[in-house]
Amino acid sequence: MAELNGHHDHADVADVATGDSAPRDVRVLVVDDDPLVRGGLVMMLDGASGIRVVGEGADGDEVMAAVDAHAPDVVLMDLRMPRMDGVAATRRVRARPRPPEVVVLTTFDADENVVAALRAGASGFLLKDTPPARIVEAVHRVMAGDPILSPRITRRLVDQTVSAAEVRVRARETLSSLTRREREVLVAIARGRSNAEVAAELFMSVATTKAHVSSLLAKLDAVNRTELALLAHDAGLD
Repeated sequence: MAELNGHHDHADVADVATGDSAPRDVRVLVVDDDPLVRGGLVMMLDGASGIRVVGEGADGDEVMAAVDAHAPDVVLMDLRMPRMDGVAATRRVRARPRPPEVVVLTTFDADENVVAALRAGASGFLLKDTPPARIVEAVHRVMAGDPILSPRITRRLVDQTVSAAEVRVRARETLSSLTRREREVLVAIARGRSNAEVAAELFMSVATTKAHVSSLLAKLDAVNRTELALLAHDAGLD
């Protein structure tokens, strides 16, 4: 294990003992393989109002032990680390009972990494060049249940969502002329069924199945079964 440090955990006892009704500090774990970036984040966050850095780690494979040791509310997670990347580490953390929130930090504005991190359970995503005040704000907002994305990434995700939605609409329009039976055959093709399997599944003869496939190819101006399957996938039928 490269590094796993705790910060100020003696204060927990005081938090419980005083019974103070004031909101307690948000407990943050910082995980980044670059010691300069990690040190800068720790210094910046530990001096911020309402935030306490309780631990740090240098790689994704240290995260589970650090979460066990320090019980953070929020993990600030670097996306690209040498042994276990932030996506895999996020997935492991979020699979725990009562998991901490995860905000992923990266220098790379790359769609697939954003989507993978969010699918893995990250509550937010910020670029490392985000101003310190915005990172502090993000920690507080994610604790309030607000998803956090940088403006650039938000625009990319919206663009991606819009384009995916447009593809689906166009595909469904293309398939709107199909009969119910042709749609059933198309779905079976999209699932990789052979003509014989389609025939058995839909209680038709193989000859009738072939006729339906030919009709689909003609109606949808498709060159082969793969193109039919892709159309079904784009329309959300598979």
